[in-house]
Amino acid sequence: MHVQLKLVLDCPPDAAWAAIRSPEVFRDVAYPLVEFEPLGVTPFPERWDEAEFEVVAHALYGIFPLGTQRIALNFRTTGAVRIFEDSGGATAGPLAVVTRWRHRMAVAPAAGGGTLLRDRVDFSAGAATPLVWVGVWLFWQWRAARLRRFAPGFARRFSTD
Repeated sequence: MHVQLKLVLDCPPDAAWAAIRSPEVFRDVAYPLVEFEPLGVTPFPERWDEAEFEVVAHALYGIFPLGTQRIALNFRTTGAVRIFEDSGGATAGPLAVVTRWRHRMAVAPAAGGGTLLRDRVDFSAGAATPLVWVGVWLFWQWRAARLRRFAPGFARRFSTD
């Protein structure tokens, strides 16, 4: 099953790309529905690189433990489109009901200016997939609203000057 969004963000594509490669933005757009912390003592990097990371997730202001998740990142560019992919998945706890996870975000210039962001997650949770889909869909709507809200500040926040 999948959830897919297509958004136009009010920021340049370079700023949107920098934002989705930021662990800080990853945490900001999920909060307070889900909080992510690095597993162990190593903090998140300033910028996601092609690597694997282990995280601990909690729901609703950190009150309810969701378990642990592996984030396995790779990036590619096809023409003007930059693609961020996470092929990790749940490793323990309630999240482990999800047995397959593939999350992709594609950033490209939008026709009228700004950034076209396509955000898709494919997943499976066996017989629980329809129920999990509802939760993922709601979470993706939350993330989309937060990305739209924060996007106008991305150019300033991630300026290379």
